[in-house]
Amino acid sequence: MDKVVGTAREAVSDVPTGALLAVGGFGLNGVPNVLIQSLFERGVTGLSAVSNNCGAMESGLAVLLAAGRISRVTGSYVGANKEFARQYLAGELEVELIPQGTLAERLRAGGAGIPAFYTPAGVGTQVADGGLPWRYDGSGGVALASPPKEVREFDGTEYVLERGIRTDFALVRAAKGDRHGNLVFNKSTRNFNPLAAMAGRVTIAEVEELVEPGAIDPDAVHLPGIFVQRVVPLTPEQAADKKIEQRTVSVPGTRERVSG
Repeated sequence: MDKVVGTAREAVSDVPTGALLAVGGFGLNGVPNVLIQSLFERGVTGLSAVSNNCGAMESGLAVLLAAGRISRVTGSYVGANKEFARQYLAGELEVELIPQGTLAERLRAGGAGIPAFYTPAGVGTQVADGGLPWRYDGSGGVALASPPKEVREFDGTEYVLERGIRTDFALVRAAKGDRHGNLVFNKSTRNFNPLAAMAGRVTIAEVEELVEPGAIDPDAVHLPGIFVQRVVPLTPEQAADKKIEQRTVSVPGTRERVSG
């Protein structure tokens, strides 16, 4: 089946207001910026996003966040996104922060049809006991807190029950993909993109390089096309447009490094 869609706008045309999205990327790396920009241009609102982070430097999900299009975020990292922190503390945004490894496994489990799993991560903390602020009331109080989770003991160790995540749509970016939706991810872009893709009921992939079926060695496929419903080939300019969150260079002749 040829899953190539002509434009990013066409690919996200049926994402409705209030949709739950899984979005790939790690920092600014491997973020489906073209698909996100198309959602922004459509004016979709009330979105819930599941992603490692919510973008930064006017890139990625930060585009939708700054426009007030996101109502809830499930993630593991706030980072330097000051608007994210402002909306959260002001009570404008509901946020579920969970351990990074737990987030990855919740996405993978959802995509694999596993409804829940036990993990030791978070036992003895508010992650398991409940009470983490999901939404503030805008004046310093907590309007909504996380509920307690089931904890069980296995072989003398306590584990907390975590639910798998399934989303309405998933937006991911791949270094290479074929017309059948088989995808290859480059280095750290592989951290969350394959997992986000698995979690989506409808997965849309923007690919930097589109190749014909058979051009990718089957042993090199990171995500099989069964998880992907739509493929959007990027232009060379779109593929080359990659943001750098923290540029670090070495001072010639020394071990000193300068960041900026």
